[in-house]
Order: sequence, then structure tokens, then C-alpha cells
Amino acid sequence: MKIKITGKELKITEAINDYVERKLDRIDKYFEEAEAEVTLKTEKNEQVAEIYVIANGEKYRAVTEDKDMYASIDKDIDILEGQIRKAKTKKEKMMKDASIRTLETVTDPIAEIADEIVKTSYYEIKPMLPEDAVLKLKEKPSHNFLVFINVETGKVNAIHKLKDGKNYGLVEPEA
Repeated sequence: MKIKITGKELKITEAINDYVERKLDRIDKYFEEAEAEVTLKTEKNEQVAEIYVIANGEKYRAVTEDKDMYASIDKDIDILEGQIRKAKTKKEKMMKDASIRTLETVTDPIAEIADEIVKTSYYEIKPMLPEDAVLKLKEKPSHNFLVFINVETGKVNAIHKLKDGKNYGLVEPEA
């Protein structure tokens, strides 16, 4: 991190310089490259610290005043860290939302294979009357239809449940 420390009406001592650099390490961990401009000044009985950080095209700024310069610097660092975390969380949330939107626009793989036969079931066809087929279908509530050989006609028929849930339909070939 590039750090520029300026003192207005205040001499920047080696101790203050080291303290600012050590504290800015907390901010530096969030970015690969960042620049910080630190302005320290005295106004009446207050010590004012202004820290301005530019990183990844984003700008963060904190200004605090306290009786003690070190306390003022600490407050600034806490404020900046909060701003950076908030911006980072917001950016991550936007990225997450964007990825969810792209997932929704991807074509549904099940819809793509809707015209294909995906399951084949084998079962025995028994000769019976349509009334017996209804009774057999009632025994298996999870089944919606039953294919059988109609004893009266000798043809393959299907009996199926209608949407009303009470009645049944009979499918019989014409030829």
C-alpha cells in the first residue's frame, strides 16, 4: 500500500508515522493495490485525522477528531474497515444475484428431452372384462391406467382414471 502522510500545523514524528502504517495494514489486507492519503492536524484542543483510501476504483474516506491523535487514527481505521466490508458484501451479493439470474436463463435440460422416451415399463396383459379392469385399477391407487385384453372383443383396451377422481374412461381401438 502506498501511504502519504501529511501534517498540518503538526510535526509528523516517527512514532506517529509507524503507528499509521501499522494500522493501515488492517485496510491493506482487503486489497491487492491501494493508496492512502493521511492528513493529521490540530484544531483548537482536538486532534483531527483524515484518511482517504483509493483501491480498485473505489474511494473510502473517514474523518474523526479526538483529544488524542492515536485514538482519532483508530476511529478512522474502524470506520474505513466498516465501509470496505459493507462495499465488499454488497458487491458479493450483487455477483451472487447475477449468477442466480444467469442460472435461471439457462435452458431447462428436462425441457430439452421432453420428446424422448425416458422410461419403459413392462407388465403382463391379462384378458378380463372392463368392469374387472376397473376393480383391478382401484386396487392400485398410484396407477392412473391399466392395459388389458377385453374378453368380449379380444382387442387390447386401456382403462384410465378421469380427472374427477370418481369415474373411469375406456380406450378401445376401432379397427
